[in-house]
Amino acid sequence: MPAQGGLTTDAPRVWITRTAPGADRTAHAVRDLGFVPIVAPLLEVRPLELAADLDLGDVAALAFTSVNGLIFADLTTRRDWPVFAVGHRTAQAARERGFTDVRSAGGDAGDLAALIAREWGARGLARGRGVLLVPGAVRPSADMAGLLTGRVPVRPMSVYETVETAMQTPADFDIVLVHSARAAEALTRRLDPVTAAGRIAIALSPQVAGPLRALDFAALRIAARPDETSLLEALGNPGPAV
Repeated sequence: MPAQGGLTTDAPRVWITRTAPGADRTAHAVRDLGFVPIVAPLLEVRPLELAADLDLGDVAALAFTSVNGLIFADLTTRRDWPVFAVGHRTAQAARERGFTDVRSAGGDAGDLAALIAREWGARGLARGRGVLLVPGAVRPSADMAGLLTGRVPVRPMSVYETVETAMQTPADFDIVLVHSARAAEALTRRLDPVTAAGRIAIALSPQVAGPLRALDFAALRIAARPDETSLLEALGNPGPAV
């Protein structure tokens, strides 16, 4: 493997499948580790057209399960709600959009639900009839309403959809990084076991890894935690196949 920060002609080529602009951040990190990044997103995000006069009067707090949910910030000028974010990157994006009361779960949807359940009563959010608004995808990967049933009133709100891109599948790659279950599903439609053979797939979580098991990758690694740092550690520190 090449030294960190330097690339050689035989450096492993890493296909980055995540949506923009996150794909570009991942590409920079992958290059810094000494790999050759190939950015070819499997999905793209399309904001939905929503009514300008949204009724948000009963919203007590917001929860974001991904950075893409911050599209919601374009729909209102209010920034005084408490915000719960799934991870540190999403929390930072919320702060950059002007939200000041932001808490990060630093993990996955389960960690986010646990944080919200603790904070809902402790911060007095349970008083009144306020709801937790969860802006997200038409087909969300996390069922926050289900995770918080009986504990917190949740209103999901679709603000974007993810659709498969027409981008050509890279013909020459050694490793593929997969950040979401939707991307994993799309990948199984792009590759067959023969194409996957001899290559390595690295998944953000066991849920993301699920669809990838149908392909005959030489190794399927899963990040120790569902975050970018752990995903890159799985890339830079090869381990046994699972």
